[in-house]
Amino acid sequence: MDSYYMPLKMRHLSSPVGFVRPTQELPAKVGMDSPAIMTMTDLRQVGALTVEPHVSIEWALTRMRVGGVRLLLVINPDGNVVGLITSNDIQGQKPLQLLGQMKVRRAEIRVRDIMTPTAELECISLDEVLAASVGHVLETLRRTGRHHALVCECDRRTGMPAIRGIFSASRLSRQLGILFEPIEVATTFAEMESALIAG
Repeated sequence: MDSYYMPLKMRHLSSPVGFVRPTQELPAKVGMDSPAIMTMTDLRQVGALTVEPHVSIEWALTRMRVGGVRLLLVINPDGNVVGLITSNDIQGQKPLQLLGQMKVRRAEIRVRDIMTPTAELECISLDEVLAASVGHVLETLRRTGRHHALVCECDRRTGMPAIRGIFSASRLSRQLGILFEPIEVATTFAEMESALIAG
């Protein structure tokens, strides 16, 4: 080695010690005509919170509360997404229906029992998001009756679809300074029947 390099100075850590986490600074305020990308949680900049299918729904809800989110990606041991679960899933009708049908205790209900599997998930293409405004996202959530919308792109490494970002109705509400609550839309006959009985 021809060059001479001085060693870098080492320092003792003081306790307690934290660590840097990825963060994405989204603007506090946006308008309906602002670029949609300004309201998307970008998973390249903010680590996605995940959960395994076999854990209890109460554990998943605690993870959401600690992480300050309302949605977790459900992953298998290979790290592939097998579904998603939201706080609405856990605190809504799904666990109550299971309690009645399967005669189980709430503590026995697992994420896999009430999650939305990948085959039933929909997403918006990142290319569409890059050409859209906040108003487009709001209308998408309103019409679908969902609190979240996934954004997908093609993973250049694998050539497979990958979740790149997430839109959240609660974040949009804060950024727009409005109260926005998507209306749940029944998409199957069973859901419609359930809604009629509940109503």
